This record gives sequence, C-alpha cells and structure tokens, in this order.
Amino acid sequence: MPSRYRDELVSRSNGQLIVTIDAVDRCLCVYPLDEWELIETKLRALPSLREENRRLQRLLIGNAVDLELDGSGRFLVPPRLREYAGLDKKVMLVGQLNKFQLWDEDAWNALADADLAAIQQPGAMPEELRDLIL
Repeated sequence: MPSRYRDELVSRSNGQLIVTIDAVDRCLCVYPLDEWELIETKLRALPSLREENRRLQRLLIGNAVDLELDGSGRFLVPPRLREYAGLDKKVMLVGQLNKFQLWDEDAWNALADADLAAIQQPGAMPEELRDLIL
C-alpha cells in the first residue's frame, strides 16, 4: 500500500482491509474495513428472494477475505483471488473514492486506453458529467 494511503488506513480501520472480486471487471476490490461494513449493510438489506440479489451476495461476500497491512504496509492476496484477477508480477492499485481496485497492469492499461477513447467520442459524455472534467 502506498505510504500516502497507509496512515489513513491504519487510523480509519487499524490497517484491516477486505478484498473481494469486482462483479463487473476482472479485478479485485480492496476496501478499508469501515467501508466494507457499509457494503455489507447494503447487501444485507437486499430482498433475498430475488435471484440477482443472492447472486451478487454470493459473489461479493463469498469471495471476501480479511487482510491486514503488515508493518511495511504490505498485504498478501490469496492465490484464488490473484488468479481471478490475473495478477502476476506487475499490478496497479487504483483509487476509486471509497475503495481501491487491484488490476493486472496490462489489463488496466488496456482498459484505461479504451475508456479514454470512448469518452472522447462526440456525444459520449453526458451533460451532467461535463462540468466535472477539469
């Protein structure tokens, strides 16, 4: 974990993290414990008779693993999650407001290039998002 985030993670959640699969992209989501608890609350509130809700709960909660930053700010991702995201030697830790995504570097670069090309297409940017771009 980069040092600029480490201190905040230690103060917010005592260095405790939850890592799980991303249900949309082939990457992992890394949550500080306090943020994960909010996600759990939302998942718990979903009506359990709907199959899509149970499916999402199984994927996110069933793959969630408790991790802790060591004294050097490192954390060890279990092999089955590394395999899911195709993580090998080079990875990208990408901040996403309330969480991080952990990507294979090549997969991240390809997605970032594709996203940039898509957003630059005429009419691709919704009006309400245009004011967000600096």
